[in-house]
Amino acid sequence: MTSTPAYQLTDNPKNPQPANGGQACGKVYDTIKPDNRLSIEKSAPGRRALKFKGRLKHTAPPVPEAMKRKTSPRLPELSEFDTVRHFTRLSKINFSVDSHFYPLGSCTMKYNPRVNEDVAALDGFAGLHPLASDETAQGTLECLYDLQNRLCELCGMDAITLQPAAGAHSEFTGLLVAQAYFAHKGQKDRVEIIVPDSAHGTNPATASMLGFSPININSGPDGRVDLEVLKRHLGAKTAVVMLTVPNTLGIFESGIESIARMAHEAGALVYMDGANFNALIGLVKPGELGVDIMHLNMHKTFSTPHGGGGPGAGAIAVKKHLDAYLPVPIIKKEEDRFLADFNRPLSVGRVKAFFGNTGVLLKAYTYMLMHSARELGQIAENAIINANYAKALLKDSYPAHSKEHCMHECVLTPGPEMTAQGIKTLDIAKRLLDYGFHAPTVYFPLIVHEAIMIEPTETETRETIDEFAAAMKKISVEAVSDPQKVKDAPHTMPVKRLDEVQAARQPNLRW
Repeated sequence: MTSTPAYQLTDNPKNPQPANGGQACGKVYDTIKPDNRLSIEKSAPGRRALKFKGRLKHTAPPVPEAMKRKTSPRLPELSEFDTVRHFTRLSKINFSVDSHFYPLGSCTMKYNPRVNEDVAALDGFAGLHPLASDETAQGTLECLYDLQNRLCELCGMDAITLQPAAGAHSEFTGLLVAQAYFAHKGQKDRVEIIVPDSAHGTNPATASMLGFSPININSGPDGRVDLEVLKRHLGAKTAVVMLTVPNTLGIFESGIESIARMAHEAGALVYMDGANFNALIGLVKPGELGVDIMHLNMHKTFSTPHGGGGPGAGAIAVKKHLDAYLPVPIIKKEEDRFLADFNRPLSVGRVKAFFGNTGVLLKAYTYMLMHSARELGQIAENAIINANYAKALLKDSYPAHSKEHCMHECVLTPGPEMTAQGIKTLDIAKRLLDYGFHAPTVYFPLIVHEAIMIEPTETETRETIDEFAAAMKKISVEAVSDPQKVKDAPHTMPVKRLDEVQAARQPNLRW
């Protein structure tokens, strides 16, 4: 008599041991019948995880008779075991930074040290009331004051605000500062903001939100700003030139000093989108290159959570001629005391409640304290090395858009053998899920056809990058030998291909 096997072979190259203890022969054994039911579908009437003795004593608020329920709400009724197992299983089938390699580009450094969480959760920080007086918040204010100074030093800037909630909010704050600066100078006719096509998409969007007119300019053949094109667009109406450095192609704007000089000669300011500062930290100080305003993402360069692990935090650093316009309050030091300075008549005002997302800022501060200036430079160096290593491994199957060395991320495209079979970047991304890897960023930057943006960051090991590259190469072989298999991927996920257009336009937000 033979029993039903607990596992079956799939093409996933990850290699846990099969149930019988034998060799997996380079393939993984997945469960035959995964339980993908919703919690409500597992419900059984009367089943409970907890029971309370007697009724809880409370005074129910008066509810009009017409508003009262006629039937009980339909909620899952599960035992404690069922509940724990349900959510544990969901966590295991979800791709996360803690469980998988996350090669997403221009997203986050993907490293959240647990010590950061411990520090931010200390009673002295976590228990401090947001409306506490300066006198009772000296420890927190001192940490934020020191963080301000350290970030200014790293960036080569003179002043900074920690209030913004994240990168796009930082951009909004930075352009608010620029707007206030020109208004104070009586130059309200400066209404144009020049944005290269290699910049982050939030740049022109933020400019539009503030009433500026974004002027998009095309990059040169090398992926950098074309100085002649820039020169033609600079003029009396130019308020700001917004640069993403390194840009979305993963390339450093080597002409940034010339760009800054040209902008300043035209009376404009230079804004640097610092979302990719993890490729520059400890190596380059943007303020020394002519940058007037720049933003930082704490999740991108300073190891704080992002997305579901948020909330986020950002910062805007400026040169001294823009200091007066920064949001209030700014934390300053008077003798041995730290104070929240609201006495700034030219300030754009508040952009966030209290002092911003202080808990997130404390995590970034902890990360900075763990590294010397030289070690911060090594972080950037390792990020650059890892990206170029991945690019080199994949160059034969996935040609790079730019043939020169990249910085923190590389932008690749499917090889001609794959495109001849009708394989799209999305197909490759979906097939990667079967191999146990989260997909890279796809179809961005928009100026690269069928773009695949890969950013290993400094924290991934050589072995992990090797495994990822091996999976990518195997997919390139499959795309030629069995293209339909790649087009139909993923094969091992609980949810297969979705109609993404319909999902975006007609989302089903309830079961």
